[in-house]
Amino acid sequence: MSTVLVTAADLAPQALDLLKNLEVVYAGKTPTEEDLVALCKRHDPVAIIVRYGKVTAEMMDAAPSLKVISKHGSGTDTIDKVAAKARGIEVVAAVGANAAAVAEQALALMLACAKSVVSLDARMHAGHWDKATHKSLELGGRTVGLVGLGAIGQRFARMADGIGMRVIGFDPFAKNLPDYIQTADLATIWREADVISLHCPLTDENRGMLNADTLAQCKRGVIVVNTARGGLIDEAALLAAVRSGQVASAGLDSFAVEPMTAGHPFQGQERIVLSPHIGGVTSDAYVNMGVAAAKNLLAVLARG
Repeated sequence: MSTVLVTAADLAPQALDLLKNLEVVYAGKTPTEEDLVALCKRHDPVAIIVRYGKVTAEMMDAAPSLKVISKHGSGTDTIDKVAAKARGIEVVAAVGANAAAVAEQALALMLACAKSVVSLDARMHAGHWDKATHKSLELGGRTVGLVGLGAIGQRFARMADGIGMRVIGFDPFAKNLPDYIQTADLATIWREADVISLHCPLTDENRGMLNADTLAQCKRGVIVVNTARGGLIDEAALLAAVRSGQVASAGLDSFAVEPMTAGHPFQGQERIVLSPHIGGVTSDAYVNMGVAAAKNLLAVLARG
């Protein structure tokens, strides 16, 4: 029986039903690269479902039967796609399977920033009543600039439009966009957006796209939301912009290095709302991503 390696400790039962003719091997909750290479050597999988960790050329070389790497989600930046292509290994992703979950997380972070949800909660629990001194930001009529207009970006755009925001967006690959999304270049987004929300994959070209230079081009008091990839933001530049007031607040679900370790400069920083890259982690998305990852790899294997 051929083997599928899952770089995690579990997979949705609905996905396992689809894979019933294959042996499924789990790498555990926090697999290291060494763990994954060893499992590849031991089991020689025909497919890898990627949830945690990276898939490297060394792993691929340790699994000569490997035909497909299937991402349990939409972002494939943790997979060495150049190495996969050179070895004739197909890379597939569960595009859109977690779109609703991530878009909702982006909305939650935007609202948390605009309405000071976290800081007011802490103040209330400490016995304060700041009604006379606090003013939140009203989002209706404000402009949100989206970078990335795939399934997640478009879902978030619909939500933002629903609360009365003007939506502008940049995505050179997006087609047939709804009327409520106005396309714009990045310079326009930096200049006009009251909220910037990132929804694009991480590439060598856009790494650090939000940096000291681009943040300086933004409106003073802009809100930054990132539920995509941490590498899109120069974290030191963002921290400086928050401290100076150039960025009013930031809601972040992804980081340059994950998991975040103790002592990260974002920890304890006022006006930065943090969540541990859980935008796509809901019970529904878990099933949707698992099923899509299983279907995608089976489709590749069926082609021989």
